[in-house]
Amino acid sequence: MARAAAGNANQNHGGRTAVRIVVAGDQGTGKSSLIVTAAAENYPANVPPLLPPTRLPEDFYPERVPITIIDTSSKPEDNGKVAEDLKAADAVVLTYACDQPHTLERLSTFWLPKLRQLEVKVPVIVVGCKLDLRDENQEVSLEQVMSPIMQQFREIETCIECSAFKHIQIPEVFYYAQKAVLHPTAPLFDQETQTLKDQCVRALKRIFILCDHDRDGALSDPELNDFQVKCFNAPLQPSEIVGVKRVVQEKLPEGVNDRGLTLTGFLFLHALFIEKGRLETTWTVLRKFGYNNDIRLSEELIPNIPKRTSDQSVELTNEAIDFLSATFNLYDDDHDGALRPRELEELFSTAPVSPFSEFPFKEAEEKNAFGGLSLDGFLSQWALMTLLNPASTMENLIYIGYAGDVSSAIRVTRKRRLDRKKQQSERNVFQCFVFGPKKAGKSALLDSFLGSGNWKCRPFSDNYHPTTKERYAVNHVDQPGGTKKFLVLREVPEDGVSKLLSSKDALAACDIAVFVHDSSDELSWKRATELLVEVACHGENTGFQVPCLIVAAKDDLDSFPLAIQHSTRVSQDMGTEAPIPISMKLGDFNSVFRKIVSAAEHPHLSIPETEAGRSRKQYHRLINRSLMFVSVGAAVAIVGLAAYRVYAARKNASS
Repeated sequence: MARAAAGNANQNHGGRTAVRIVVAGDQGTGKSSLIVTAAAENYPANVPPLLPPTRLPEDFYPERVPITIIDTSSKPEDNGKVAEDLKAADAVVLTYACDQPHTLERLSTFWLPKLRQLEVKVPVIVVGCKLDLRDENQEVSLEQVMSPIMQQFREIETCIECSAFKHIQIPEVFYYAQKAVLHPTAPLFDQETQTLKDQCVRALKRIFILCDHDRDGALSDPELNDFQVKCFNAPLQPSEIVGVKRVVQEKLPEGVNDRGLTLTGFLFLHALFIEKGRLETTWTVLRKFGYNNDIRLSEELIPNIPKRTSDQSVELTNEAIDFLSATFNLYDDDHDGALRPRELEELFSTAPVSPFSEFPFKEAEEKNAFGGLSLDGFLSQWALMTLLNPASTMENLIYIGYAGDVSSAIRVTRKRRLDRKKQQSERNVFQCFVFGPKKAGKSALLDSFLGSGNWKCRPFSDNYHPTTKERYAVNHVDQPGGTKKFLVLREVPEDGVSKLLSSKDALAACDIAVFVHDSSDELSWKRATELLVEVACHGENTGFQVPCLIVAAKDDLDSFPLAIQHSTRVSQDMGTEAPIPISMKLGDFNSVFRKIVSAAEHPHLSIPETEAGRSRKQYHRLINRSLMFVSVGAAVAIVGLAAYRVYAARKNASS
């Protein structure tokens, strides 16, 4: 593996076509002499105080990527320009003079803190210039001097000493700087622990599994050779394969078994390459399998989402659901019908991170008392991710081994406006916006939804925790006739309603809206109806009208006086159904989630109508009726005129 990597000059460099290196340091440390000597390959007699940008041609180094070197001024009045140059760098070379110890101290007291202050997050190469002038009696090695500085500033990629006058290690300076850009250490290796970073391990594990064609947990000699040819365009000789396995087995016996190189051995080899400074080997492997410098799949490998309007959504296809169901069963090691945290982590161990570990997916699904995720809960999470971020769904499907064209895993739904015209929705995933005043019971509704299945793992709590940001809950809902739909509840905090409705397309992605109020509190009811009117007006003004249901929460408490009269009046005035009474405390949900899905399936019903909307509709009817009368009158006039002309023509003919 190492032999082939060394000669592979045309390997992919993560899309890099040029490298910009900025040289900075105290005055008199040899910055300009270093640059001129590297470019001209000889020591200059006279060096100007500041050089123009210097370009090293692409054939200067084996990587064949051109380098532009930027010299920096030491004048205080040029500090702003120096800061701009540093921010635009791909790598920074910091110089000190070997014969001036205070310039070395300035690296840790000024230059390196300055880079952090400017938020320059690129590799740093520390270069000791004027090596020929260093005191020969100095017994301290470069490693002893630099070790504490490198411990403090992890951004330092490497250190090197050179002499422009004697032409010692001048080409190496910019070679290391270029290499640090093209093959960076930071994403792969933790210098402090001397181990591969987690994201690198995950990527290499996926590559190992892809190359383990017979799925026996080891790379056989033919599989190892196929891997070598794919990555480095050169086969391994049988003796080389034996040599690779011998190196692994001597250092790590479990890295090789009777079937070949194990995953442990595969990871060990890459750690060994990196420790020996052969980062290009691991980067070549990663890039051959489509990874970028962030160790994520390149955007080119993830298909574009089909174009869609704001009132269309994206869902998983049956093919994707079948794959996910099979994957769930494969990782359910104890066959208990649930993926425990350890099993779920193993399932996503070939992805950069588990997509369900962060907002908005974390805590958005039903789990059992052991934190286990059922198949329906697993599919619910994928349904939510596909609804909110279909590109992430396709990316993660690739990570966990989806075979074939991943674009076949998703489909774009019909427009919601067309659903209303057809008076039926064929969606499998419905999004419900949950509105309501504070302390109405919105969060309790979401919690109940996540405990409404067989496990009932989220008990009701009287403790009030105000919702400050939007929150999601997703679960499946069994409908009459055996059909199963996924329902996404999106809780909108009362303080966030105005911001949400400030967008014209705010309700475009909404299949149904629910308005929750505390049935024992008249003020809660009034605020819920105000929100209902706000949402209804927004829908009428934008054309994104949605079915709406009212939920009377806390039915275990006594209703406020005149509650029935108020709710009846609102239902009659706005054309909505009567409020649905529920008690999360008593576990009496009154089939509210089925009713939500049923209303979403029939999007032409349960649409509230405001007074302004009703007046607008009557006005349009009047205009249309007037136009119809005008059209009929015009038609009658035309017919009459035509008849008169026929009559006149006949009369003239007879005379």
